[in-house]
Amino acid sequence: MLFCAAVQAERIKDLTSVSGVRTNQLVGYGLIVGLDGTGDQTNQTPFTTQSFMSMLKQFGITIPANAKFQLKNVAAVAVHAELPPFAKPGQTIDITVSSVANAKSLRGGALLLTPLKGLDGKVYAIAQGNLIVGGFGAEGRDGSSVTVNIPSVGRIPNGAMVERSVPTAFGNNGKIIFNLHTPDFTTAKRVADSINDLLGPDVAMPMDSTSIAVQAPQNAAQRVDYLSLLENVDVRPGEAAAKIIINSRTGTIVVGEHVRVSPVAVTHGSLTVTVREDVQVNQPNAFGDGDTVVVPESTVEVTEESGPMFEFSPGPTLNDIVRAVNEVGAAPGDLMAILEALKQAGALKAEIMVI
Repeated sequence: MLFCAAVQAERIKDLTSVSGVRTNQLVGYGLIVGLDGTGDQTNQTPFTTQSFMSMLKQFGITIPANAKFQLKNVAAVAVHAELPPFAKPGQTIDITVSSVANAKSLRGGALLLTPLKGLDGKVYAIAQGNLIVGGFGAEGRDGSSVTVNIPSVGRIPNGAMVERSVPTAFGNNGKIIFNLHTPDFTTAKRVADSINDLLGPDVAMPMDSTSIAVQAPQNAAQRVDYLSLLENVDVRPGEAAAKIIINSRTGTIVVGEHVRVSPVAVTHGSLTVTVREDVQVNQPNAFGDGDTVVVPESTVEVTEESGPMFEFSPGPTLNDIVRAVNEVGAAPGDLMAILEALKQAGALKAEIMVI
């Protein structure tokens, strides 16, 4: 069971992002060379061979169309990266390289020159470099194998150089718009009030539960100083809605501070059903004419453990709920069932979110 921390003042920088200041996704297709026989099986991946031959043609090397060869040290890969906001030509960014065919491992390989394109089809960066792979695998002649992590994916720190910057409309319309990470009308109003208390009335105006528009100077240098001042303003965010988040895979349950339960009595118990199958063999006498018969015999047992009943007083707090559930020894799975039952009975004043 996890608990939500008390609400404290936070900076606008931590609560919001600036409209127009965002990363952009880049993707490319390339070849990894220099592998130790762990590359693509080109008889099953003809596009790897086609890519390699196309690369050789760019260097003036022509291979007959009917030539057959194995490229065990070459692998076709997809390359992707995030282009940070305001990235300028000449800067470098990290890239991730992933096998797109049946290469067993990319360890020890090097990525050849690969253009990275944006959604508009333009090239924004060029990637190349030696790959760092965190996983590895080993295989014996009898077919046994061991794999640690994922050897078909790797990274190249600073592996791509930016060739084109992305234009941005940051503050060009005379306004800076802050977008809350978590939409909330109360928090939006408090952000606007905090800015107006610092700079004067009507400087900031909440547009909805997510966006706050702030008047800004036209000069770019002044906008940077202006934004540096605003993002360090302290704001007390609005209190979160009553919510319970349940991770059904791990059994983790997070209960919000404002969860309340109406007066209700709850009992907790368990029902166990055991089915056992036995076989009885009936065999005739030594001089009899009968046949041996196999007769199945089933035994069904039902065991029900009675659990203690506990009562929630009117409007119990989070601590009261946790204490009462712990007293009956409910496991995380049992607690999920109790919360669902309270929700169905209309006694739980919170939203249940299962992830």
